[in-house]
Amino acid sequence: MPQLVAVVGATGTGKSELSLGLAERLIASGRPAEIVNADAMQLYRGMDIGTAKLTLEQRRGIPHHLLDVLDVSTDGSVADYQRDARAAIDEIRARGAVPILVGGSGLYVSSVIYDFRFPVRDEAVRARLETELEERGLGVLWQRLKSADAEAATSIGQHNGRRVIRALEVIELTGKPVTGQLPEEPVWWRDTAVIALRHPRELLVERLERRVEEMWRAGLVAEVESLVPLGLEQGTTAQRAIGYAQALAELRGILSEGDAVAEAQALTRRYARRQVSWFKRYRDAVWFEADDEVLVDGVLASIHTPSS
Repeated sequence: MPQLVAVVGATGTGKSELSLGLAERLIASGRPAEIVNADAMQLYRGMDIGTAKLTLEQRRGIPHHLLDVLDVSTDGSVADYQRDARAAIDEIRARGAVPILVGGSGLYVSSVIYDFRFPVRDEAVRARLETELEERGLGVLWQRLKSADAEAATSIGQHNGRRVIRALEVIELTGKPVTGQLPEEPVWWRDTAVIALRHPRELLVERLERRVEEMWRAGLVAEVESLVPLGLEQGTTAQRAIGYAQALAELRGILSEGDAVAEAQALTRRYARRQVSWFKRYRDAVWFEADDEVLVDGVLASIHTPSS
């Protein structure tokens, strides 16, 4: 059995359900298992519907870590997440349990499973870039990032100013593309089995369209309204999350419900494409069809070693 199991894939591929099935089967075989969240938005308290966060009941009694650990007014960082996730994983292993890292936030997953060291920060550089963002707009900075590191620009997208600034800061401080911060031949932090889930593109698109509609029916707008007094609009990261930004725009009267849903669907499709591209770079990942009827059996067979 590897020291760590990572379940990755695009949004809507059933990563949470697989992680629960794996944990239950491991527990039934006498191997305790615990789950560590690797979805950047599920770190935030109160962001439940729009992140498809499992309720306490849905977790089936299996311990989950790094859910609901940040206020929506807080801007989390990958470096902080790496520290906290690795600490949780080591604590789980110290208890004799199997840690299962689950999520689709590619940079967050990579920061944990690979020997990933973050460059130093420079507050002066960051302040200058933030001033430029205010004066010239995100489009100008994103185009600069695209010229310096097209892969990073595509992965980050054109709507996340904080990450664009961080990428430009790293490039300026190191003289290297952000994507070059990971070695060409990634080095494991711990012995890890990476399980990647996929759906045929047409099926995934259909599932994502339906998923966004279901979030609105489940009360996403009301959830967002309840988070505004808690500082949602002050938190750069949380308020820009897909679905939350559109629900906020609907609350402000900027978008109709139909337009808000359609925009969230388009951004979700784009995000899923970026996730697929990111995880395809994981050379040692074992890919499975998400709708395989014997998925858990296949995954267990792939992660067990002859000596386990």
